[in-house]
Amino acid sequence: MERLPYIDQHSTSIAADRTQAWAALLRTTCKNPDDLSTLPRGFTLDEAEPPARLSAKGRHPFSRYRLTFILDELDPCTTRLTARTDAVFPGLHGRIYKALVIGSGLHRLVVRNMLHRIATAAGERS
Repeated sequence: MERLPYIDQHSTSIAADRTQAWAALLRTTCKNPDDLSTLPRGFTLDEAEPPARLSAKGRHPFSRYRLTFILDELDPCTTRLTARTDAVFPGLHGRIYKALVIGSGLHRLVVRNMLHRIATAAGERS
């Protein structure tokens, strides 16, 4: 696993045990929750430790990045879900891209929305 500079992390509490929260994470992030390789476009599976950790990585001309979901059981009915982002933005174009995506706050909004969708999916209990 390549070491990338830390960017940020965001967390939310989910009213579900860790197994239910893990299932909601997969239903929300994978096209096929039974196949971890079906992550969204731009991401490939980096590592998975069910039901505790899912890490996806990606790259494009302006960045190399990793998004890691960490599920911590706070009590038998509550899970803290954390989304941690690590990335590098090489060169002038990378610095401009970082300013547009990270500096503008867009990344923060997208990640917080994703955490909200996962928490909502955990409440659906399919």
